[in-house]
Amino acid sequence: MLDAETLRRYLLEALPGSEVELNDTTGTGDHFEARVVSPAFTGKTMVEQHQLVYAPLQSWLKSGELHALALKTYSPEQWKKLGPR
Repeated sequence: MLDAETLRRYLLEALPGSEVELNDTTGTGDHFEARVVSPAFTGKTMVEQHQLVYAPLQSWLKSGELHALALKTYSPEQWKKLGPR
C-alpha cells in the first residue's frame, strides 16, 4: 500500500522545485489525486505535463499498486493566474 508522502517524495525528486499536494481519495493507498505546480511544465501541453508526472511512478502504475491518479498540473505562471486558493 502506498502513501501520499512516498509518492510526493518521488515526484519532488523527479521534478525539483515543484509544489506537490497529494490526497488518498479512498483510504486504500491505491487511488490518489494530485496537484503539481512545476517550472518544468512551462511551455508544455497538459498531456506533456501529465507524462512528466506519470514517468517516475511507472513501476507502481504497471504493477497496479497505484491504480488511479487524478492530476491537476500547472506551470507557476498558470497557477499564479488562478489567484489565491
